[in-house]
Amino acid sequence: MYSNAAPACPGRAAKAPHMKLRPYTPSGAAAGIAALALLLAGCGPSQPGAAPGGGAAPPPPPPVEVGVVTVQPALVGLATELPGRTEASRVAQVRARVPGILLKRQFREGSDVRAGQPLFQIDAAPLQAAQAAAAAGLARTEANLAQAQALAERYRPLVEAKAISQQEYVNAVAAYKLAQADVAAGKAQQQVAQLNLGYASVRAPIAGRIGRALVTEGALVGQGEATQLALIQQTDPMYVNITQPVADVLRLRSAIAAGNLRAAGADAAAVRLLLDDGSVYPLPGKLLFSDLTVDPTSGQITLRAEVPNPKGALLPGMFVRARLEQAAAAGAVLLPQQAVQRSGQGDSVLVVGADGALTTRPVRVGPGKDGQWVVLEGLKAGEQVMVDGFQKLRGPGPVKPVPWSPPGAAKAAAASASSAAKPAASAPAASAPASAASRS
Repeated sequence: MYSNAAPACPGRAAKAPHMKLRPYTPSGAAAGIAALALLLAGCGPSQPGAAPGGGAAPPPPPPVEVGVVTVQPALVGLATELPGRTEASRVAQVRARVPGILLKRQFREGSDVRAGQPLFQIDAAPLQAAQAAAAAGLARTEANLAQAQALAERYRPLVEAKAISQQEYVNAVAAYKLAQADVAAGKAQQQVAQLNLGYASVRAPIAGRIGRALVTEGALVGQGEATQLALIQQTDPMYVNITQPVADVLRLRSAIAAGNLRAAGADAAAVRLLLDDGSVYPLPGKLLFSDLTVDPTSGQITLRAEVPNPKGALLPGMFVRARLEQAAAAGAVLLPQQAVQRSGQGDSVLVVGADGALTTRPVRVGPGKDGQWVVLEGLKAGEQVMVDGFQKLRGPGPVKPVPWSPPGAAKAAAASASSAAKPAASAPAASAPASAASRS
């Protein structure tokens, strides 16, 4: 009798070894039964969690770490950037106030001058002659006054004694008063002559920087009109004339009246200037006033700010952008700019929940401030907003929030820690030679 141990697993028939027919023996029957049991065990269902190769399945990956900031609502000032132009705080035109030939220029063009400094010299010879003539005329009128006074005093007792007529005495008194008037006029003429003589030396009316000379030596100036000789501008402090659309002003006032915004306090009236190269002018200014008249051609109002300019970095006529706070938002949040996704559908942020799940939250963003966005609505206190780690996200799985800090904060902290550690390390080194000397 022959036994044929065919494979019982059809799916593995190709992999079963080729079995030959052999005569039936008791030992052969036992071996065939054992082989059949092994094949049946191999065809059983696989264990759950087992890898195809027979090993255990790998554990799920850990949550991705992302940088977050915790929402802390506060009263945030809303900064507004407006265009403006610089203007000298004081401008004086240097003019010739008396006629004459210009003899000398006494300043260096483009230099700083002080108030009262001599700038030009006009030929003073004709003015000196006019002053001498005025002095002579005053002396003549004073002589006439003395004669008229003596005559009036001599006629007084005579008219009382009726030795002369009353009309003669009245004429003498009138002549005396006329002489007094002539003396006063002579003194005024002499004063005018002295002033004109002083105007021959043209002096700076204000302190500031003077430009180029508009006339040269030898020119006839002041003949018929006050000839302009130069221009002085005081650039410290500097004025900044800022323009703002009247629609923005009305919208801001409406928001303040409705309680959505608060009016900025006196300390928020500081003005920062942004120059053409993108840099921020280091010295803050202050807002002086806001004009009440609207320009009918442009529909804008003018604001004026005053900015210190001790080094002369600002020049008159420069185009700048002025950043100032006109209102403040209560309950606003400052977020780094990379935390806000801006698109045509609106602004949104990613909020990390307590279970690590990410949720897209629409928000209302106001103006920027110090490199951050001011979020006016959409967030609550204590929520965590994702700032860093967007490139690490792999699907909708949970994340692990970690506190986020600006890129330069770690370097600054490390630098301050190392600088603080250097004196502490140098103190023992300095005391080591002293201790060695004391042991010797």
